Amino acid sequence: MTTVSKSKANLPPFDAARYLVDDKAIAEYLTAVLETEDTDLLLLALSNIARAKGMAQVAKDAGLDRESLYKALAPGAKPRLDTILKVTRARGAKFSAHPA
Repeated sequence: MTTVSKSKANLPPFDAARYLVDDKAIAEYLTAVLETEDTDLLLLALSNIARAKGMAQVAKDAGLDRESLYKALAPGAKPRLDTILKVTRARGAKFSAHPA
C-alpha cells in the first residue's frame, strides 16, 4: 500500500468542528468519544464542539469568561466536572448513564 504525505497530497487539515452543525451531530460525536474512555480525546471533542458554535458564545452560554474556557479546553488541561457539564449543555447536549 502506498501512502502519500500531507504535503504531497495538498489536503487541508481536518477540522471536526466544521461538521458539528446541529445537536444530533454533536450528540453522536460525544457518544462516540465517550465510548473510547479517553479523557484527552474528550477534551479535544469538547474543544471542537465549542469551536463549532464559537468559543465566545459557548463561554457566554456556559457562564464562563472566554479565557477560562480556552484554558479549560487546552490540551493537557484538567477541567472540573462542572465546567465540562456547562460547556456540554451550552452546546445543546447532556450526559446520561446507561447500564454497561
